[in-house]
Amino acid sequence: MKTERTLVVIKHDAVMRGLMGEVIQRLERVGLKLIALEFLAATQDMGDKHYASSEDNLKRFGNNTLTMCKEQGIDPVKKYGTKDPLEMGKIIKQWNVELITRGPVLAMVWEGPDAVNIVRKLAGPTNPQIAPPGTIRGDYSWDNFEVANDELRSVYNVLHASGNAKEAELEIKLWFLDDEIFPDYILYAHRAMSKVK
Repeated sequence: MKTERTLVVIKHDAVMRGLMGEVIQRLERVGLKLIALEFLAATQDMGDKHYASSEDNLKRFGNNTLTMCKEQGIDPVKKYGTKDPLEMGKIIKQWNVELITRGPVLAMVWEGPDAVNIVRKLAGPTNPQIAPPGTIRGDYSWDNFEVANDELRSVYNVLHASGNAKEAELEIKLWFLDDEIFPDYILYAHRAMSKVK
């Protein structure tokens, strides 16, 4: 199995609750290697680029919300101003951008065999309401899509994790410069310690 990289962003809801160490510890314990880390405030431009969704994805997000509206007897036009899946998806994208730019976040690059899938498994489903105990979202998030949609905001689900290897590659380039990533830091540390003797 080839080594790959993935992006994890601990969102500001988790930063405010002091969960950064918990998330890092869980990722380290499965054997992934932290090769880049930055505590920063994401700009509007970064948020827009980070959540640059295809029309198909936006429609999928919109259709999910519209299905929930139907199940709960909510008129989407009265609540959100539209019943068009694409327009609803754009609203959800804006909520996501607002959340990731609302306060400081901790952006990280993790490396290891099958890193994307391992992080996704540890994180749990994006809807914390269905995330099983033992996953990061299942253990640390109380929020759910129903409450978030009612409050016209994105769900507080602790972290973002890249969805696949291609997405990870694009996201890592957005959040980090090449010289901010240290895949061989253990080798560097070993050489530095050798010089101390």
